[in-house]
Amino acid sequence: MDFEFSEENEKSISVPDVLKEPTIGVSEKISEEERDRICEQIRERLGAFAVGVTQNDAKTEYILSNAIAMSQEKGLQILKDAAEYHADDLNFPEDAMMHIQNLIANAESEGDSESYDIAVRVEAVLIDSFSPYPEVRAVCDPYDDDSIPVETIRAYFLGIVWVVIGCFVNSFFSWRQPSLSLKSTAIQLLLYPCGKAMQLLPDWGFTVRGKRISLNPGPWTHKEQMFCALMVNVASGSSNFMNYVVSQKLPVYYDESWVSVGYIIIVNLSSTIIGFGWAGILRRWVIYPTKSMWPTILPTLALNRALLVPEMQTRANGWSMSRYKFFFVCFGGMFLYFFLPDFLFTALSDFNWMTWIAPKNLVLAIITGSFLGLGINPVTTFDWAVINYFNPLVIPVFSTLNNYIGMLCGGVVVIALYWTNYRWGSYLPINSNQLWTNHGTQFNVSKVLTDALLDEKKYQSYSPPYMSSGNLVYLGGFFMMYTMTLSYILLTEWKVLKEAFVGFYYSIKNRRASTYARYNDPMSRMMMKYKEVPDWWFLVVFVVAFILFVVGITHYPTQTPVWSIIITMLISFSMLIPVAIIYSITGFNLRMNNLSSVIAGYMLPGNGNANLLCRLIGINTDDQADSFVSDLKLAHYAKIPPRAAFRGQLLATIVQCFLTVGVITFQMNTIPGFCTTTQIDKFTCAGTTTIYADSVLFGVIGPQRMFSKLYPPLKYSFLIGVLIVPPFVYLRRRFPRQLKYVHPVLLCNGAASWGSSYNLAYFTPGVYASLAFMWYIRRRYFAWWSKYNYILTSAFSTGVALSGVVIYFAFDYKAVSLNWWGNTVSRAGIDGAKKGAILAIPVDGFGLEPGTY
Repeated sequence: MDFEFSEENEKSISVPDVLKEPTIGVSEKISEEERDRICEQIRERLGAFAVGVTQNDAKTEYILSNAIAMSQEKGLQILKDAAEYHADDLNFPEDAMMHIQNLIANAESEGDSESYDIAVRVEAVLIDSFSPYPEVRAVCDPYDDDSIPVETIRAYFLGIVWVVIGCFVNSFFSWRQPSLSLKSTAIQLLLYPCGKAMQLLPDWGFTVRGKRISLNPGPWTHKEQMFCALMVNVASGSSNFMNYVVSQKLPVYYDESWVSVGYIIIVNLSSTIIGFGWAGILRRWVIYPTKSMWPTILPTLALNRALLVPEMQTRANGWSMSRYKFFFVCFGGMFLYFFLPDFLFTALSDFNWMTWIAPKNLVLAIITGSFLGLGINPVTTFDWAVINYFNPLVIPVFSTLNNYIGMLCGGVVVIALYWTNYRWGSYLPINSNQLWTNHGTQFNVSKVLTDALLDEKKYQSYSPPYMSSGNLVYLGGFFMMYTMTLSYILLTEWKVLKEAFVGFYYSIKNRRASTYARYNDPMSRMMMKYKEVPDWWFLVVFVVAFILFVVGITHYPTQTPVWSIIITMLISFSMLIPVAIIYSITGFNLRMNNLSSVIAGYMLPGNGNANLLCRLIGINTDDQADSFVSDLKLAHYAKIPPRAAFRGQLLATIVQCFLTVGVITFQMNTIPGFCTTTQIDKFTCAGTTTIYADSVLFGVIGPQRMFSKLYPPLKYSFLIGVLIVPPFVYLRRRFPRQLKYVHPVLLCNGAASWGSSYNLAYFTPGVYASLAFMWYIRRRYFAWWSKYNYILTSAFSTGVALSGVVIYFAFDYKAVSLNWWGNTVSRAGIDGAKKGAILAIPVDGFGLEPGTY
């Protein structure tokens, strides 16, 4: 329902009196006319949240008070500092940067002008007292009220309940292609009525150190809701470790009978908590710096405001519907619509319509197919689960386009390698993450193992593992990206790295010093009132978790020495910092998937289990650290006390670790064909298959054979990644405007997106959505975009997730299906069978001569 603005509502959302006092400079008296002109500019710069709002609006009033107090001289200095700091900031609005540069350039000629003076003060206050990013200003407040309840009994209770529910759903459907998930935005919607119901509890409580703790401290607050969201965010998903368990346990992979529930619990819990310890150290690189905007967390903040922060009825480009009502309209529509592509007419999801023209045409299937082929098709789906594969309404458009262009370039390379039969790729499917023998059958690793280690005699009499052309480009792209990422960040963000290392050193040297004191951005200034989480808390958590991990891998027959884990962990952490920095700026998580596998392969050749566990400690801990640290930034934006966030996240993580064990055990024991390419409900485990294949290539077979006999050119990818960066950085400094939005690491990440069951069919529709919403609508209808964009993606994702749960348990689980043309046409031809190669395999096989593997 729309929130009507009245005197009562005005009082409820107005800024606390103490916050209305000017915080910069000395207050000065101004006329009503000047006040109105300043308000007009503030409302224009704030976008939708100031459209049609009187000057008593909380944000406008707060910024107004600071603008009145600011001198032009101070404002110009702030703008000069911002222009220097954000010069290469890809998220900083280009029009705002041009506006700032014009104000600086015209300081002498227009300094006495009243309009110029107002423009300088408003722009400077927005940066110094709020945020330089319109996206952040749309979902945050420039002030904080620390009296609002956060860490309450009811918040903990609901947080744990929804961690359990969200974790079950997300763990269950994480094996599906495409996966379905109850994201934080979806669970916030479900949390909201639960929180409101908690207001009916009696006001029973007790007092601790002068602070009363009650079952019902009053109305359910947006900070309590966000505290629950932090718990759910970090723990509602499936632990990445489950991919490793499945690859160890299932017969289609390693078929290790000793993998027990006890082993899974110990290693899952410890590897996840290690990532929690890393997150505390990462804070100085990716939370406190203003450039670390974290675009992926903004929908969570947007929905929180839509549900719990009173909203005045305003018009945004002609739309006056409240965000709350808009959410439910979009959610309901998508909940009902998803039945169409997911159950009633599945060809709308896998819309490989070009292959329907000639279902038996192999070349057509290879180029345009959604399953076997590359997915080169202008219209590939009408399914939001596919369109939203990489969050196109959240990720900045420059990130999306860089990745997509990189994928297109990688696709050209895949085609060239395939049609020239480079390294025998033409005997295999063009884009598969499976491993194959020299007779085109699926590689069975058990045929070359004795006591879980490579048996040379068995290997020479069986076959090497061969990979598709797509998988070859995937590995080469990732190897380039590892060295490229590190060198790129060292050359472009060395000031941030230096400042963070200095800050970490001083925090260890002086444990009483405030970390926030080293940062002068408005968010850090507001957070200084709360007690920080000392670094040693995170270090203790890390040490305890690491000891538990060592106990797990030594007690069970993993054949993994502790020294190999330590070396892998140190190398992994060196890459974690630059990857987290890029993630926080671009919204893309550049997973260091294969680096730890290659390193472990050199340390422990022929050992698949050790390779998996080294990769686990190198990847899962990094993924968990990224997850934890992004939620710490969420708490930073929402003004959640750091120690409350620490306690909530740690508790939720422990609950999640136990629950995911139960979910995966149930699935492995009850779902027919689990993790096979023909699984009827799409539980194909694409990520697990890739992990398994990598562990065979670099663990069992080993990088020595890979880089010297099977695929020698791959080793040069590491060198190429280093060599590309310096000339690019030089050209970017020579042509800053022309190359500002060209990001070599993202281009490389896109090229490395091949080699799995995902292809352009999963990326092309998202590009359309990104261009429509993150570029066109954002530029032309910014008021509408800032009010509704994040709500729209949250509503659609929630509708898909809940609808998917209903469909699975109502129909799929009971083997209910609709057998008609619209549900069979997509898989009726060569493309749907996922089999086919342009060259027939010789009778005696292909590849290296027997005995020379």
